[in-house]
Amino acid sequence: MTASGERQARRAVTTLAEAWSEVLPSEPLRQRGERLLAVHPLRAAEAFQLAAALLWSRGDTTNHVLVSFDERLRDAAGREGFRLEPE
Repeated sequence: MTASGERQARRAVTTLAEAWSEVLPSEPLRQRGERLLAVHPLRAAEAFQLAAALLWSRGDTTNHVLVSFDERLRDAAGREGFRLEPE
């Protein structure tokens, strides 16, 4: 990546950061992650990503979209009720 491309990417991330919600590590996150590991063939990082999405959505996944290219995460998220992108 060129220096110009890096500056452009950093500006884009800074702009996006103003709009995203961050789910911090917590006991509820860990508990959800453990449940997800027990019911889906996920790796730990995938389970924590999905647990964070579930906490963020407050468990109402029907009106929320999860964006990922990771097939294990996509499969588990679909089973948990998320709509998936890209289709």
